[in-house]
Amino acid sequence: MDKIEILNRIKMLLNTQHFAVLATQSSDYPYSSLVGFSQSENCEEIIFATIRDTHKYRNLQKFPNVSLLIDSQTNQANDFKQAQALTVLGKSKEINDQEKKEYLASYLKKQPYLKEFVTANNCALIKISVVKYILVNDFQNIYEYSFESNKDTI
Repeated sequence: MDKIEILNRIKMLLNTQHFAVLATQSSDYPYSSLVGFSQSENCEEIIFATIRDTHKYRNLQKFPNVSLLIDSQTNQANDFKQAQALTVLGKSKEINDQEKKEYLASYLKKQPYLKEFVTANNCALIKISVVKYILVNDFQNIYEYSFESNKDTI
């Protein structure tokens, strides 16, 4: 599979899924959280929201390198052959007030039912600069797609 086809499959999965498992690092252990996400058109950025007074947010402040897992599984036996799993590796950063309006509009386009949550004063909008995607399909075929422009962020 060539790079264009890999990126197209990644885009299709990102466009059809609304949730991801976010892995952050604490001082002792990795910490996993379910997050609603959106992505930039070129897929170089993933956006999610979190309340500031959480383990997740504190972990992001201390250790910004993160991983996301996004999959297409339906909890059926045929998932072993048909489901895809996408690992996202990147570096997180809270979106500042000047950028927030633009990112918020994009996020709410995909996650409109989270408007009250994401516009609360204690909610932070987080941007992950994607360094690499790792796509797995047919339970064993692995494809990688890297963004050279984000390599120095991790």
